Amino acid sequence: MSRVKHAVAARKRRKRVLDAAEGQWGGRSRFVKRARESVAKGMMYSYRDRKAKKRDFRALWIARINAACREHGLSYSRFIQGLKKAKVLVDRKILSELAVSDKKAFGKLVDTAKA
Repeated sequence: MSRVKHAVAARKRRKRVLDAAEGQWGGRSRFVKRARESVAKGMMYSYRDRKAKKRDFRALWIARINAACREHGLSYSRFIQGLKKAKVLVDRKILSELAVSDKKAFGKLVDTAKA
């Protein structure tokens, strides 16, 4: 039986790791073992931070809505409660966009929430 050499597969495997570690500093982009560790950690960070990004944006939207509500003499919680009672189905992303760009439309929503 002939001997099997793994050179092609091994090179491909190492190349994949080094390509993924491109842009890393120092040996993290040149040495396979260091690159593998670095890529694994990077993958963990990216998974975690995809979730954190959603939280961060929601917090930003809420802060914007709260600031705009307080200009109209209403707290954020009362505003959201009023919208729910009025059966207005607008998510926080759109509300924050209205609060920043279209103050007149946001003012009408505040009036709706007050009533």
